[in-house]
Amino acid sequence: MPSTTQTLTRKKVIVHPLVLLSVVDHYNRVAKDTKKRVVGVLLGQADGSVVNVANSFAVPFEEDDKGNSVWFLDHVYIETMRDMYKKVNTKERLIGWYHSGPKLRNSDLEINELFKRYTPDPVLVIVDVKPKDDIGIPTDAYFCVEEIHDDGTATTRTFMHAPSEIEAEEAEEIGVEHLLRNVKDNAAGSLSTRVKHQLNSLRGLQRRLSEIREYLLKVAQGSLPVNYEIVYNLQSVFNLLPNLDIQDLTQTLAAKTNDQYMVTYLSSLVRAVIALHDLISNKIQNSESDNTFLNEGLPADSADSSPKGQSKKSGSK
Repeated sequence: MPSTTQTLTRKKVIVHPLVLLSVVDHYNRVAKDTKKRVVGVLLGQADGSVVNVANSFAVPFEEDDKGNSVWFLDHVYIETMRDMYKKVNTKERLIGWYHSGPKLRNSDLEINELFKRYTPDPVLVIVDVKPKDDIGIPTDAYFCVEEIHDDGTATTRTFMHAPSEIEAEEAEEIGVEHLLRNVKDNAAGSLSTRVKHQLNSLRGLQRRLSEIREYLLKVAQGSLPVNYEIVYNLQSVFNLLPNLDIQDLTQTLAAKTNDQYMVTYLSSLVRAVIALHDLISNKIQNSESDNTFLNEGLPADSADSSPKGQSKKSGSK
């Protein structure tokens, strides 16, 4: 296979939480429990090497279940919605499109050519609407590039992956926090929550390391070409790793870790003691309030006119 050179500078795509919520809502309304995918338009700003995806809207889309070559996209609806959004916020421009994937399809290149009518370099963002147990960013961004073959054959179009990030503004962070309150386990303490987050982070790290290992094995076997940018990044990561063969460094890291664990343990212990103290104090106050109500609630002579007096009267008869 001849080597190729890609004529595109590296770009970074920033996706906001509002876009993720809109895509998931679009999928649940249209294609839930089916094999269909949903397609929509991305709005935002493209500033040099950074593409900021701040908003989106759904688009009517149909595709043949038997083959991806037959599809329908309502471009008249796209133009109408684009003009309406432009009147609301002129800063948000049409910068690309999205679909629910989960992977690239053969018709994506043709759909991307359609979006070049509205923007010269559209970005494609695939949003994973069915997240799995493994931890990772639910977005994959791509740009269409022209591959130039070394053997002199005609250039071909293909998608090149671009790094993507999830970022939120202050208003979006507040909204997401309110949404997460409904799914947060309030019974779990801070210690269990931190342990759960660390476990999820370790799972994500393990998955990334497995992907790196598989890539290096394929490069060593010759099934994949060498990408020097990836190799340089891996070398930079390895250079940041500490040298654990030095005994002083190992002891220092162990002591620091133990100190952090001790502070976390003591904090949880103090929190449990305070909660138990508040529970006992509340129980005592409730008991005293009940006794006061029983002592002051009934008059003194009500005891003489009790059912005992009634029984004596019935006995005299």
